[in-house]
Amino acid sequence: MSSRRTIAAIVAVVLLAAWIGLPDLDGWSMGSRVPAVGMPVEDFQLVDLNGTPQRLSQYRGQIVLLNFWATWCKPCTTEMPAMQASFDKLRNKGFVVLAINELEDEAKVREHIATYKHTFTVLMDRDNRVANQFGVFGLPVSVFIDQEGRVQEYIKGGLLTEQKIEDTVARIQKQEPVRSASIR
Repeated sequence: MSSRRTIAAIVAVVLLAAWIGLPDLDGWSMGSRVPAVGMPVEDFQLVDLNGTPQRLSQYRGQIVLLNFWATWCKPCTTEMPAMQASFDKLRNKGFVVLAINELEDEAKVREHIATYKHTFTVLMDRDNRVANQFGVFGLPVSVFIDQEGRVQEYIKGGLLTEQKIEDTVARIQKQEPVRSASIR
């Protein structure tokens, strides 16, 4: 009987540990699913600084730079002028920037954007759900999405420059549509 109790106790401990160790389902868990290049992106909806809901799918047909950032993140704020300059140069050529702020107070974000006169769209990820959707762990993270809604580049922690953004957009614009494999 002693071995059955021991086994039961072990099973109980394992089940409890598994239950406690499950990721928090309310959006506060850390990102874990880095999207693979070429894979379609799940749609999401966030509110911009004007309180208007924005869906990723409404930008289908354009090249989208998703940039996950925070005001306290020095590399994030350092790359924002390059994002602004590229947005100004390429916005009429089918390019959009969606700067997704993680978990910060809207007033602080609004003040930062006004101070640096950024005009690209800023979205508020108040519960961290979209950051988790994109496997964000550490900032900044930039994701380039093509006109058909597929990931074309995922940059973690790298500093974006105007040249990097413009080269990536040009590469995506020249890209042929993805073809399915055929059997010969």
